[in-house]
Amino acid sequence: MARRPLLLAVDGRSGAGKTSLALELAALLRPHLDVEVFHLDSIYPGWDGLAAARETYAAEVVTPLSAGRAAHWSWWDWEGGRPGRAGSTRPADVVILEGVGAGTGAARAALDALVWVELPAADRKDRALGRDGRTFAPHWDRWAAQEDAYLALEDPASQAGITVDSTTGTAGAAPLLVQALRTLPGWETPLALVPAPARPPLHHRTVAGAGDPQSLFEAAGGPAAPVAMLLESSDHATTPSPGRSRHAILGLATGDDPVAEHADGVTVVRQGPVTVRQEGPWFRWLAGVWPAGAPAAEPTAAPTPAPAPEAPFRSGWMGWLGYGLKREAGSPDGAATQRGSGEGPADALLFRPSRVATVDHRAGTTTLWWPADDDTGAAWADRVAAAVGTGGTGGEGMRTEGAGAGTSDAPGLGTAGAVGPGVVAASAGAVPVFTLRDCRAGYLEKVRAAQHEIHEGNTYEVCLTTMLEALPETSVRGRPGTAPFDGWLTYRRLVAANRAPFTLYLRATAPATNPVVDPAATSGPGRPAVVELLSTSPERFLAISAAGRMVTEPIKGTRPRGQTPEQDAALAGELASSVKDRAENIMITDLARNDLSRVAVPGTLATERVCAIESYPTVHQMVSTVTAQLEPGVARAEAVAAAFPPGSMTGAPKISTMEILERLESGPRGVYSGVAGYLSDDGAADLSVLIRTLVATGPAGPGSGGTRLSLGVGGAITADSVPEEEWDEVRTKAHGVLRVLGAVFPDDAAEAPRY
Repeated sequence: MARRPLLLAVDGRSGAGKTSLALELAALLRPHLDVEVFHLDSIYPGWDGLAAARETYAAEVVTPLSAGRAAHWSWWDWEGGRPGRAGSTRPADVVILEGVGAGTGAARAALDALVWVELPAADRKDRALGRDGRTFAPHWDRWAAQEDAYLALEDPASQAGITVDSTTGTAGAAPLLVQALRTLPGWETPLALVPAPARPPLHHRTVAGAGDPQSLFEAAGGPAAPVAMLLESSDHATTPSPGRSRHAILGLATGDDPVAEHADGVTVVRQGPVTVRQEGPWFRWLAGVWPAGAPAAEPTAAPTPAPAPEAPFRSGWMGWLGYGLKREAGSPDGAATQRGSGEGPADALLFRPSRVATVDHRAGTTTLWWPADDDTGAAWADRVAAAVGTGGTGGEGMRTEGAGAGTSDAPGLGTAGAVGPGVVAASAGAVPVFTLRDCRAGYLEKVRAAQHEIHEGNTYEVCLTTMLEALPETSVRGRPGTAPFDGWLTYRRLVAANRAPFTLYLRATAPATNPVVDPAATSGPGRPAVVELLSTSPERFLAISAAGRMVTEPIKGTRPRGQTPEQDAALAGELASSVKDRAENIMITDLARNDLSRVAVPGTLATERVCAIESYPTVHQMVSTVTAQLEPGVARAEAVAAAFPPGSMTGAPKISTMEILERLESGPRGVYSGVAGYLSDDGAADLSVLIRTLVATGPAGPGSGGTRLSLGVGGAITADSVPEEEWDEVRTKAHGVLRVLGAVFPDDAAEAPRY
């Protein structure tokens, strides 16, 4: 039986670097696979022959090779202006087809991968004429016109699964291209014979002292980094669960660090000059890249290297998985999601930070991690290490002690910069004016509609949500709305007002590149250039240890802290005895048990706590804990998918209730009520539920439009819910963030109260 080769087309305009890339790729593969390279310029029938060559290429080269037969074709005799000697290309393991027109539509269905090489026009011309100037120069415009016609007719760039930006040459792109091909269907088995490049070992430095995470993040360059994340257990000094809040983690992506986004059913991974665009489920892609195994051991000249300290994360992925990924959990997009199609942040974003810092509050240490091939990593570590113990401008300097606190040691914030319970926030600029997706009457009607679904037996509990949205450039009380939104400063204020176990800040910017090179930048008409997540979440979605122990801790039931010890105890007791809150919590806990049971070793599922009360600086909360052992052979990504989205944000049963929510809610939730955190290379993970989360999206630079803010809020609807009380709960949940912004709840705008 004829052996069918893998066909890889490398297309692009003249001078882009196609030939160099094809030959460098072949050189990487040939020690392990049989590789043939075919150049389309071998068959171009003269300077006006691009269209004819594409037909010949599809019929005489691609068609026989795709059937496992040798391709027989004729070289073009440029001096004689006619077909010349015979040529052939045999069906090797991999055949690289290179040249303008390699991605033509007539051949595309037979290709196993299409690579588009991109370079700005001026650079392409200089490069092409520098190589073939004497021959090519008289015909450049004539040939370029044919390329224009080809691109206008067939648009091969938008059809390419992989794009390479050759601005800095192609030598560094070839190894990344091999890695990109590994993720595409059909390439896994043959490329398993090609050794993957070893990830560089990690250097580490441990410093005495548990540094303030916010100060470290600033010293590391996080607030201005293209992609960076801070996972900060800001309640570590007062938490009822010290183990859960033991560590803080920060990560920054630099240089060629991969960034993966998923939107509209397409996963786009950018790594240096290479961008991979792959259709298909996000969780399937995730299972192919996580876990990745530990990096190589750290090189050292010492006879006995110091052991690396215990740390939950040193390499892996960080980022978010938005609520929209529910479609992969069995809940197709409905009316609510479709109302916002193509707008807002991507459904998911993960990045691999090469620079990481971990703070161990229990051990009193800070550890910095960077790859051995990072030439400036040691200097970066010096800067961050110098911030340990300084206090800086971070969380400890902004701590508030009770309702009367209103001072801060943070430079530039003044007496109103820190926000405690009952303290008015100072606005850094314009006060944002929020609008609501649902007016009060409309929300009450949706509560009643949810209760009707419960009475009909379609669901037991519905987590109904709405959203507040604002442009900070719009102001109130006559104040000019010109100040830009400062996400990092706002995050620090949020944390000072509401310390929680899963506070986090994430900033991600889209690269300012040619949209052909970066399909993610144009994946939707409203996709933002900058996304910031500012979260003070108290709820763990799912933690998985390296050994496979799974923990989920759903929260249902909240009361504020009291002003006196007696009032505080009474509020905690009221929550503990509330029939409604206990019913909500138990239903969601049962849902969590069902989710984990799908991927757990039989007999290991356990409910370790039911309706326990945990007290935090501003609230009492009702929390349950479910644990299980992951079944051997089950992918870690499958375990995350089995529990996604968080049952505490859907209701029960999960699938049918999400379908109800698609009918009831007025728009997509976006990032809100999804999850965020880290996925370590050793298989460990810790993800929180994105509640109490402000999402800021905006343009890449000044003067190109305003930053949009969104704040999702909602509550669990049961048969005995009182609609008016559910609306009051929405207002209460929003006020914590609004207070920090100096803003008001929309239906309070007439009175303009301050919180």
